[in-house]
Amino acid sequence: MTRRFTFALLLMSAFLAFLPGCNKKDSGTLFNESGRKGTVEAPVKEVPKDILTTQQAFINLVKAATPSVVNISTVSKKKVVRPMLEFSPLFEEFFGGRSPRGPQFRRDKSLGSGFIINKEGYIVTNDHVVREAESIQVKLSNDKVYNAKVVGSDQKTDLAVIKIDAKESLRPAVLGDSDKLQVGQWAIAIGNPFGLDRTVTVGVISATGRSGMGIETYEDFIQTDASINPGNSGGPLLTIYGEVIGINTAIVAAGQGIGFAIPVNMAKNVVSQLMQKGKVSRGWLGVSIQPVTTALAESFGLKKATGALISDVVAGSPAAAGGMKQGDVITRFDGKEIKDSKQLQLVVAETPAHKHVGVELIREGKPLTLSVTIGNADNASSAAGRPESVPADTWLGLSVEELPQNQRGRGGAGVLVTDVEQGSTAAEGGIRPGDIIQAVNQRRIINLTDYNAAMQQAQKRGAVAFLVRRGAMSLYFAFDMR
Repeated sequence: MTRRFTFALLLMSAFLAFLPGCNKKDSGTLFNESGRKGTVEAPVKEVPKDILTTQQAFINLVKAATPSVVNISTVSKKKVVRPMLEFSPLFEEFFGGRSPRGPQFRRDKSLGSGFIINKEGYIVTNDHVVREAESIQVKLSNDKVYNAKVVGSDQKTDLAVIKIDAKESLRPAVLGDSDKLQVGQWAIAIGNPFGLDRTVTVGVISATGRSGMGIETYEDFIQTDASINPGNSGGPLLTIYGEVIGINTAIVAAGQGIGFAIPVNMAKNVVSQLMQKGKVSRGWLGVSIQPVTTALAESFGLKKATGALISDVVAGSPAAAGGMKQGDVITRFDGKEIKDSKQLQLVVAETPAHKHVGVELIREGKPLTLSVTIGNADNASSAAGRPESVPADTWLGLSVEELPQNQRGRGGAGVLVTDVEQGSTAAEGGIRPGDIIQAVNQRRIINLTDYNAAMQQAQKRGAVAFLVRRGAMSLYFAFDMR
């Protein structure tokens, strides 16, 4: 027993004696430190010059552009919608306590971005960043904070101009030319995503001319994969030269690397008007338009599916005064080629009221040029239609009859669609019971005799285009009959 104890004691002593030596010997190797003190070479000895040049270009860009970018924080008062039961007198009787009297409000805080456009303190941002704000604060790149006021805003383009009274010199951003953008070129976004001051993200221009997103009334977005997140709204999208070519506005929540910016050329006109008069006035033509599909192009004798098809002309409108008619296809407006109905909507809106413009169109397969004096959308009749997207397909399954006398006041002559066979191509193409067919291949329809004769000719031609009256709207539908 004594021997065993002695042996164990000796073994423990040897182990304890060994530990300090180990600790002392390995104390410098607990971490993988180089200890170079500036004398050890980097892991990569040579970096290609073009990469270094690109990196330095981004550094220079950020240094030059950041002082123009601001962070915007707002406080707004929102009405609280409570369950109806809480406001009922029975609530107090059955549950005790007191139900609130009168409307209840809460204060919401939000963050966004913007950029300075002149030394007087005017700042561009998104309308949704400052909409309904009770107070707005702007923080500059030097961390100084100023109260701001809204100069003007425009929900249709989601643009707003605010102003601060700064005590120091401001550095305005330089605006570029978004019409010259090319897909694939560098794009840099600077903003305040998730409240993180002046975050820089880099990507490329993914696409231009994006519309039909349902985000704004007037859409002509730049798409980029430079990361745009909540809080980036209103901040600038820049070229490698530091020029603002877009105002970051929206993201696709379900996707990554898909952000949208308002082209700066589109914003220039809006911002100028907001600064001058606090609101935006737009041009008005007075037509309902729709896209030209391949089937419609063929039925109208067009070489390709391009332009904007006039489905209706508002009585007393500039279009009516200029001689425009249903079935005209606008191909150029004020010298600009019109590729689709969305583009025409944008071009007309940007045209000043009372300006005389030339309009090139195709009427019954022949080119025609008209002169139109643009009206003011502020004074436009509410009867002006909005562009509609109308599907097209082959036609079959229509049942029609003479238009009842009591409906002839809704658009004059025509035949009434009484039934559309379920699953038929006419149904899939969008024809509905109750529609009134007023023209077939631009031939006015008075009664069933006219309709049958026109359809026989359409059968020989292999295509048909209907002008349909639906309520207060007129629409074109085209079908392949071959």
